Amino acid sequence: MKAVIALVVIYVGTFFLAIQGSSQNPVSAAPQQTSAAQDQSAQAAAKPMDPAKDADLRSLMELIGARDQVQDAVTTSSEQYREKLLASVPNSDKGQAFVNSFIDSYQKKFDVDQMTEQVIAIYDKHFTDDEIKIMLQFYGSPIGQKVAAEQPKINREIQAASKATGTKAAKEALKAMKAQNPEIGQSARLTNTPPRWQLGARGQQGQSQQNQPQQAAQQPDPPQF
Repeated sequence: MKAVIALVVIYVGTFFLAIQGSSQNPVSAAPQQTSAAQDQSAQAAAKPMDPAKDADLRSLMELIGARDQVQDAVTTSSEQYREKLLASVPNSDKGQAFVNSFIDSYQKKFDVDQMTEQVIAIYDKHFTDDEIKIMLQFYGSPIGQKVAAEQPKINREIQAASKATGTKAAKEALKAMKAQNPEIGQSARLTNTPPRWQLGARGQQGQSQQNQPQQAAQQPDPPQF
């Protein structure tokens, strides 16, 4: 029984991690993801689900807080998209308004209920009704409820730790490669290339550097690692 409970925690924990991880995808990938999700939803709709299993799955989604997790992922991804866009548009009132409008539109277009239905369809594909009932027994218990409540926090901490560890490893690896190949690695960096409008602004600053040395000094290049 302990092994079964462990598997239940892993399976549903993976769902939480997948939902949170989906917010890491770039904005440019959104159309492709939406198309794939719509295809998957259409395929699920073509095959009616057993009513009893459908009821069990909806009860499970309620117990693990699936809809709340999807909504939380939308909020998290909104902030990440905001950060990315702010770094790529002009630093002005119009640029800020553009980003705010995008975030508002994105949140309105992301159908949380539809995404939750897709999660139900995915679980229907991968688990039998008997397996779903085992999950219901576990998540209906006090320890199961604690797992459901703590899992999102655990996943966020895991993601943060993974990001920090990955960043440290990448910096150390690049530093070592630069030492081994100084000629090739001299210009290598892990930061994104600044957008063209920023490059153009820096070019103008370079032309006026002699007249405005202090202002130019306040506009450093992105750090190299």
